[in-house]
Amino acid sequence: MSLLIEADHLTRVLPATVPVTLVRDVSLSVDEHEFIAITGPSGSGKSSLLYLLGLLDRPTSGHLRIAGQDTSSLNDDALAHLRLEMLGFVFQFHFLLPEFSVLENVMLPMRKAGRLSSTAMRERAASLLEELGLAGHLDKRPDQLSGGQRQRVAVARALANDPHVVLADEPTGSLDSKSSEQVFQILRDLVKKRGKTVIAVTHDMDIAARVDRRIHLVDGRVVSDERVAQAAV
Repeated sequence: MSLLIEADHLTRVLPATVPVTLVRDVSLSVDEHEFIAITGPSGSGKSSLLYLLGLLDRPTSGHLRIAGQDTSSLNDDALAHLRLEMLGFVFQFHFLLPEFSVLENVMLPMRKAGRLSSTAMRERAASLLEELGLAGHLDKRPDQLSGGQRQRVAVARALANDPHVVLADEPTGSLDSKSSEQVFQILRDLVKKRGKTVIAVTHDMDIAARVDRRIHLVDGRVVSDERVAQAAV
């Protein structure tokens, strides 16, 4: 396995009249082909840690390496480029742009990357959506889809630039049980069938019991980091 992410004593302090420490002295590493759940009580720093690992926030102290590259010295443009090349994101609320079609939403990261022609972008977006069971919905707007369908579009968008790592923040948190299970299985397949690494923040202990590894936070600190004995296929 190849090491994708290395966090070394990451701390994130939110400046305020009384500063708030969101992440405290977290060190961990992430390999290829892992399905990791980050768990913990509300306010434990789960999402804050995910945003640090995903280069959406900068740590107050500590170092983060992505594919061996120390990110602490990178400017905002370089961080954005690395994020675009290496990482894909799925959030609890899909954040699809309502004025664009499903197909156009999935094409947006590809347009930003600028690697493919318009025809190739459309073909790739359509292929991703079809693989996720949305072949008949390419020209619809997000408000014409169910919550589960919108989240599948968000997964397709996260895969648009073929990232090494998909980071998901409560990806099933706003879904019913059937849709939650569908999204979980899609994330599982990203690891098993596509060879991706998935890091998911979740409060759902059923999901956390079926990943490969669980990192549990309390008050911004990692209190346990363990393999899950029987991760479901």
